[in-house]
Amino acid sequence: MDVQQQPVDPNQIKAEVERASSDFAALRAEVARVVVGQSHMVDRLLIGLIAGGHILLEGVPGLAKTTTVKAVADAVQTGFKRISFTPDLLPADVIGTQIYNPKSGDFAVKQGPIFTNILLADEINRAPAKVQSALLEAMQERQVTIGTTVYPLPKPFLVLATQNPIEQEGTYPLPEAQVDRFMLKLEIGYPTRDEEKEILRRSMTGFPTLNAIITPQHIAYAADVASRIRFDDKLVDYILDLVMATRDPGGASLAQLAPLLQYGASPRATINLQKAARAHALLAGRSYVTSGDIKSVAPDVLRHRIVLSYEAEAEEVDANQIIGRILASVPVP
Repeated sequence: MDVQQQPVDPNQIKAEVERASSDFAALRAEVARVVVGQSHMVDRLLIGLIAGGHILLEGVPGLAKTTTVKAVADAVQTGFKRISFTPDLLPADVIGTQIYNPKSGDFAVKQGPIFTNILLADEINRAPAKVQSALLEAMQERQVTIGTTVYPLPKPFLVLATQNPIEQEGTYPLPEAQVDRFMLKLEIGYPTRDEEKEILRRSMTGFPTLNAIITPQHIAYAADVASRIRFDDKLVDYILDLVMATRDPGGASLAQLAPLLQYGASPRATINLQKAARAHALLAGRSYVTSGDIKSVAPDVLRHRIVLSYEAEAEEVDANQIIGRILASVPVP
């Protein structure tokens, strides 16, 4: 039996998937007018839009992280704001604050830049922990509390954060509770020689202004379609097997990994693997999820949710290597 909320007409869902995927194909093509290469990053940003998941992009400066996020936001007809995170940033600079009016004797609320649809948190790990904590409620509940009043955030609400590697000067490690709220963590690499040649060529001729290709209604429609894509029970078990292998490697015949893992992935990983796999299938134009969809998104969903032991650090084993061994060992249905 498949996991479905209600019976779905296969022909209807197939037509809806084709319609939704064509909208995002047009969005991808528009972004490509500015962003050269980085197809993995662009695809994962689109998955975040469809699945409603926040995304953390990590890489050294100059790899087009901010440019790509800005390009995606420009191609979506929706609200967009950018916050440059710095060590002197305050929580009120992000969520807003109450301002006293001496004439009336009342307090008025001044909303912060977080009241938008797409929030670019640029170099998020350059701000201290108290600012990161201000984002926790917004990222999980899609609301913020100013004074004693709770204010809902606009729909959709998505945090796309860029981060420089924590070993660089002037950065702070993000709190684990906040990191876990990101659906995906992407590791951005350098472009190829041919891609960098094209970047250089475009920089000399100028980059075009992008057009808004889709609206929040398109995003909501795609999210609804993705939630009804066929998801077989065998794939549910496969997701559980992958997540459980991060918590109890010995139970998955991966006892050699046990000394390398301090903590496994949280239940959010299970939920986000399912959501991201559905969105991945939709972007591929399929009305059903395959194990390949899950394996494709698994590294981005899991890499920031497992905590390595000191032994792993001593042996220079990173999260990607451990996830790769789990994906290679857990049986595929």
